[in-house]
Amino acid sequence: MTAQTISLLALITVSEATIGVFVKLTGGLIPIQTLNSYALSLAALLLFGFMPSITGKPLLFPRNNLKDTLLVGILIAAQISVFNYAMTLVPIANAVIFWSIAPFFTFIFSAVFLGEKARPGYMLIFVIALVGIAIANPLKGSELVGNLVALGDGAVYAAMVTYLRYEGKSETGSDIAWSMLVAAIVLSPSTLLFGAGDILRGIHYETLGVTVPVLLWVLGLGVVSTGFAYLGISMVLKTLDANVYALIDIIVSPLVASFFGYLVFGDVPSWRMVLGGAMLLGAGFWLTRETSRGMENRAVHPCQCA
Repeated sequence: MTAQTISLLALITVSEATIGVFVKLTGGLIPIQTLNSYALSLAALLLFGFMPSITGKPLLFPRNNLKDTLLVGILIAAQISVFNYAMTLVPIANAVIFWSIAPFFTFIFSAVFLGEKARPGYMLIFVIALVGIAIANPLKGSELVGNLVALGDGAVYAAMVTYLRYEGKSETGSDIAWSMLVAAIVLSPSTLLFGAGDILRGIHYETLGVTVPVLLWVLGLGVVSTGFAYLGISMVLKTLDANVYALIDIIVSPLVASFFGYLVFGDVPSWRMVLGGAMLLGAGFWLTRETSRGMENRAVHPCQCA
């Protein structure tokens, strides 16, 4: 792995980890549905602007791949909407850790719909994951709804991964720009239904002594957390195997996101969340490693982007 690939991986990880930070920094001044619409629209603009130079191909209308493009776009809109909604309800660590159940949903969906076979050792992996979830206790008090939403997002994400595997595709080629546009269009009624939000309102930060417009965090979510993440992955997969990226992403991104939650908002996970989360992340890494054997030519594990 070259130094350039490592640097790009680090940038991708940081960009993905900023999702919760930007969502929370908007301070509820923009309805979350509208915020998601803004983010996807900005990401689509970024992808259409830069993807041709990255792939070396023009973004031709996917006339022969229209069904896949539409369905993936709808799944992206659903997954991002649910994930960001979870971020408004619970600390960042909760959202990213409980979302990390996604590899297990992916395995179940792949077994049911794609006929992928389980190995005997998978039972131990599932037991470790279930014990981790039990220790982290997603049914706890005021965080119950947000934790369940994050778990549900893992299922939505897994549905997208399973569909991409079924079609033998990835969401990082040229078609992803069109799918992102579909996702933005799907969420576009949010502005009319929930309002545009107070996008020009400034938020004053005492510790910094500055007032920052909410628009800055909207741009961050759309351009950095979403658009750049997809662009970066398209670039890094030219030199890095997709399954290797998946193994790195499933462990590193949640850890970095949790650190940002502590750094920016002072969120300190309980010992139960730390222990249970470690078991869940470790089991997810193990399962992803096992299921990726012999799948070098299958679809890439998509990124968890806002």
